Amino acid sequence: MDSAPRRWSLVDAGAAAAVVLAAAGVIWSPKLSGAVARATGGLEPVTVLVDVRGVPVADSASLIKGARESGKVSIVIRNQPHGTVSVQSVLPLQRKISAVFADGKVVSAPDPNQEQFGSLDARFVLKGEGRKGAGGVVFGNQTLKIGAPIELEGRDFRVTGSVTGLSIGQG
Repeated sequence: MDSAPRRWSLVDAGAAAAVVLAAAGVIWSPKLSGAVARATGGLEPVTVLVDVRGVPVADSASLIKGARESGKVSIVIRNQPHGTVSVQSVLPLQRKISAVFADGKVVSAPDPNQEQFGSLDARFVLKGEGRKGAGGVVFGNQTLKIGAPIELEGRDFRVTGSVTGLSIGQG
């Protein structure tokens, strides 16, 4: 028997690289890192406020009612789906118009066109799990900041809004 050391071929090196890349993919998988964060207590309750404004809707009251009753929405952050989160509440927002008079006085009043021309103006209060990151709150494996665009999808709707509030740690 020949006990000479075995030489590594190009095929052996390629197979070893594939195994290392597969192991790295499993270790750094977002779902696995979320499970590890949950198990180690790294995730905390996160409240996200999303304002949706000016979306053409025939009956905004029934859309708001449906979102409240379903109790959850799917979220899409930067065109990446990130599962579902619970809906704490959906608050209708009233648009205002302002007028400036010649003497400098400013008067604001509810916009009378909001009822005639159906549009959705609402604040969605969402609850989920996240953690503090270097660049903000990490929610759904994406860093969220005030002003970030976010899509909400329910059974009967898909709307785009902006993050207007974030709080972490309040259960």
